[in-house]
Amino acid sequence: MFAARAFRAAGVRNVPARFAVARSTIQARYITDEARAQISKALKETPVVLFMKGDPQAPRCGFSRAVSQVIAAYEVPPEKIKTYDVLVDPELRQSIKEYSDWPTIPQLYVKGELVGGCDIVLDMHKTGQLETLLEESGIIPKIDLPEGEPAKA
Repeated sequence: MFAARAFRAAGVRNVPARFAVARSTIQARYITDEARAQISKALKETPVVLFMKGDPQAPRCGFSRAVSQVIAAYEVPPEKIKTYDVLVDPELRQSIKEYSDWPTIPQLYVKGELVGGCDIVLDMHKTGQLETLLEESGIIPKIDLPEGEPAKA
């Protein structure tokens, strides 16, 4: 492919066949209005939304397992979290990627905003940022330790 571009850049009109790039049929895909509305509704109805492969009881990918375990560690009340298995709905699987402009699953949302995928969620968990986000969003209660008392590990 680079050779074909080099030939073209050099002004060569007849690129040798072995360097020619086959034209593929690339189809642009856009999220439907209905899918966008359904995703927006899901994100507005529940404070914490996780789009994952499988479900928290039976994750079907290691990344989804990791994010669901991190969320479970914070004991988010069941009425404040909703998960969606993207493997049962191919339209949802593609649409959520287009909706968020984020290429991977899982995707964690808090208060309608994309937090990120597995790496970002794990990093935020390690630094305490995820706990702070969940507390400040009113999803989990803030735990105030008395001054001078260290946190229990």
